[in-house]
Amino acid sequence: VSESHDGNNRGDVLRLMMTLDQRLIETLHYIREHVKATPTVGLILGSGLGDFADSLRASTSLLTSDIPHYPPSSVEGHKGRLVFASVSGKEVLAFQGRVHLYESNSVESVLYPIYVAHRLGVETLLITNAAGGVNRSFAPGDLMVITDQINLTGEHITETQRAKPQRSSLYSNVLSLKAFSVAEAVGLTLKAGVYVGMKGPSYETAAEVEMVQRIGGDAVGMSTVLEASLAGAIGMEVLGISCITNPGTGISTNKLSHTEVTEVGNRVKSSFALLLTRILEAL
Repeated sequence: VSESHDGNNRGDVLRLMMTLDQRLIETLHYIREHVKATPTVGLILGSGLGDFADSLRASTSLLTSDIPHYPPSSVEGHKGRLVFASVSGKEVLAFQGRVHLYESNSVESVLYPIYVAHRLGVETLLITNAAGGVNRSFAPGDLMVITDQINLTGEHITETQRAKPQRSSLYSNVLSLKAFSVAEAVGLTLKAGVYVGMKGPSYETAAEVEMVQRIGGDAVGMSTVLEASLAGAIGMEVLGISCITNPGTGISTNKLSHTEVTEVGNRVKSSFALLLTRILEAL
């Protein structure tokens, strides 16, 4: 074993021995050394939707690969940047890309950005994702406000992570109504529905999509449910928006691909950006 390789192994072992709190302290120290912003609004940008962060003015960005202990993202369309900006006088932290459970098989890696946002002062979290349409009235390019969720990942946050009593609704009714009001004002039509989170990374089979329909799901994807659960548990107000990029397997005869996800994201990015901007302004 080479000396450098042995050193890397020792570093990995030391990192594993650190508690979550110790890792977060080092992460936050690095961020605060480079950025003086104090964000109160967080924005997680899903597959094909990350370009919105590039439109934010007067922004400062950090590569997540440079941030100590920050989990890496390897999926196409997830750039791996934290973007700090001001929108209508509100300090915003945009996560340009996310970590999926299937990438690391680590719940902590998925939740780490939420812990970081919370410690930076974020009180309101907007979560976006790309999702398959299960509701047959949905079409590619539709934007759906998440009214509730079903977690089929097989993983859950623990009670020790819960700082406050659980609300009757995980997703904020106030923020959802605000999203619909904003959309109407700018001439956009929003759908509403239940998001079902599965682990992935393979797309659902036709039988699984039928199951999702039967249990009350309107859209299905591979993210969001764990992040939203933790955000709600630690007291954040949560708004979720899904971009419907394709019909689920069995609803459409087309073969699903990640290319389709990013293509639809690119097609709707102007209306999506308008909606997010107006929502941020209205907060």
